[in-house]
Amino acid sequence: MRKHILLLNGPNLNRLGTREPDTYGNVTLEDLEKDLHTLANQHELELVCFQSNHEGELIDHIHEADSTVDGIIINPGAYTHYSYAIRDAIASISKPVIEVHISNIHAREEFRHQSVIAPVTNGQIVGLGVLGYHLALLALKERLGEEITHVKN
Repeated sequence: MRKHILLLNGPNLNRLGTREPDTYGNVTLEDLEKDLHTLANQHELELVCFQSNHEGELIDHIHEADSTVDGIIINPGAYTHYSYAIRDAIASISKPVIEVHISNIHAREEFRHQSVIAPVTNGQIVGLGVLGYHLALLALKERLGEEITHVKN
């Protein structure tokens, strides 16, 4: 039976590809999701993607995920630094969560250095561009007890 993974992207990530390309690259959210669906299929995973600029919608998806998916990848965007509500939502569920950031938040403006989300996740991947999402997907697969197979392109 295939494991189900939820990909959550927070505020402004719908602007990938046009927003600060020197920091976030030129890949659009649509292209990223397409690539991740391909990788998920290669590893016999089901991927559901959701992006919102609204904190409550992200929280609702986290709550629902506890009974509908096996793991979560989240890029909370700016909510990373101050959303105790998202932090508490993640802490309230039993599924593994990997936090991802395209840029290295620890090497940017001081207000970005702290993640209130990280302490309640199973891991954090920062600064590796969109590759971080791919690594998070593979990390969740392994965490869920699934063997990672090497897929030839």
